[in-house]
Amino acid sequence: MERGRALLLPLLLGLLHTGRGGRLEVDPPESEVAMAVGESRNFTCRMTCADGREASVLWRGLDTSPGAVQSGAGLSVLYVLNASLSAAGTRVCVGSCRDVSLQHRMRLLVFAFPDQLTVSPEAVVPGRDQEVTCTAHNVTPAGPDTLSMSLFLGGRELEGVEDLPNVTEEPQEGEDQLFQVTQHWLLPTSETSSLHTLHCQVTMRLPGLELTHHRPIPEPSITVSLEPTDTTTPEPFVMTPPKPPITTSPELASTCSPASPGPAPRNSSTRPCLPEIHQSSAPGALELLCEVPCGPGMAVHWTQAPGGLEAYETQEAGAQAWLSSRSMLWSGCHPEGWFQCRLDPGGHTANLYVVPEICSPATSAALWTSSLALGLLLLVFLTYHLRKRCQPTS
Repeated sequence: MERGRALLLPLLLGLLHTGRGGRLEVDPPESEVAMAVGESRNFTCRMTCADGREASVLWRGLDTSPGAVQSGAGLSVLYVLNASLSAAGTRVCVGSCRDVSLQHRMRLLVFAFPDQLTVSPEAVVPGRDQEVTCTAHNVTPAGPDTLSMSLFLGGRELEGVEDLPNVTEEPQEGEDQLFQVTQHWLLPTSETSSLHTLHCQVTMRLPGLELTHHRPIPEPSITVSLEPTDTTTPEPFVMTPPKPPITTSPELASTCSPASPGPAPRNSSTRPCLPEIHQSSAPGALELLCEVPCGPGMAVHWTQAPGGLEAYETQEAGAQAWLSSRSMLWSGCHPEGWFQCRLDPGGHTANLYVVPEICSPATSAALWTSSLALGLLLLVFLTYHLRKRCQPTS
C-alpha cells in the first residue's frame, strides 16, 4: 500500500506541474524545414500559461543573431531572410510558465537546386552502344540520399540501362559550397532504336519537399524533301530549297547534303515514309503544304513556325497539313526562319527555311485615302491660281 502511494504521488505532482504550464505552439510545426538559397521565411513560436500569466518565449540557437528574433509577451518570431547555406542548423524555441518549461527543436535545411542541367551527347545516334552523361550544376546537398538521376523514355524509367560507377561530385567555385554532380550510363543498341523522347531527370528529395528537373536528349532523325520543280506540268505547290547552306544545321547535316541524290519517284516501293514540305507563293501571303506519301494511318502536324504557330492559319487532315500566312502581314518585314512538320507515328520531321521575298511596310487604306485627299486639294489650289493669272485684266 505504501509502495502504491509512493508511485502515485509523483504522477499527481506531474499533472499539477503541467496544469500550471501551458501549450507551446510553433508555426510551421515540423521538426525539419527545407528552404531554398535566397528564400525568406518567418517561424513563429507562442505559449499561453494556464493561470493567465504571461509566458516567456524565445528562439535560441548558437548561430541565431539578436536582430533575427523579435520576442514579446508569449510570442517569439524568428526571421530567416535571404537564406544562405550558413543559415542551416538547429533552432530551439523555449517557452516558460513559472517553473514549467517546454521546448521545440527545429532543424533548418538550406538547399540549392537550380534548373542547370547539361547532357552529353547532344543527340543519340541509333544503332550502336553509346555513353550518356547528365550533369547537375550548383546543387547542394549532393548525397545519394538526397539527389538522384535517372533516364526516362516518355513517362517511364528505362530499365536495364547500365549505371557506370563513376558518379562524381565536384565542388563549384564561389562563397557557398555548391557541387556539380555527374552520372554516366551505357545505353545499349536495343534502347537507341526510337528514342525521340529520351531525357535525363534529376530529383532532389528533402523533408516535405520533392523537386525535379529534366533535359531531353533527342535523336537526329530530321529529313527534308528536295523535289525539283516540274516546269512542264506545274503542281499547285513547288518546293523551294533553303537559302542558307544546308550543312549549317547540325540536325540536317546527318540526313542530307548538297551532293546527295534526289528522292526516288513517288511510285518507288523502296522509298521510305518521310514527310515533305511544298511551298506556294501567293500575292501578299505564304502557303505551305506538308504531306506524306504513305498508306493509311499516317498523319502530319505542324510543330514549328517563325513567330509561333498561333500567328498562322493551319489545317490538318491526316496525311496532309496546310499552313497559311494570310492572317498576318507576311508582305511586311517578317522575320525569316524555319518551318517544321512532324509525322506520327514515327516522329520523322521535315524542315523548310523561308525568307520573305518582299520586305516593305504595309500601306493601310487610311494612308491611301489621306494621300488622295491631299492630292485633290493640291490640284484645286493649282487650278485656282492658274485661272486667276490667266484672266484678262479689265
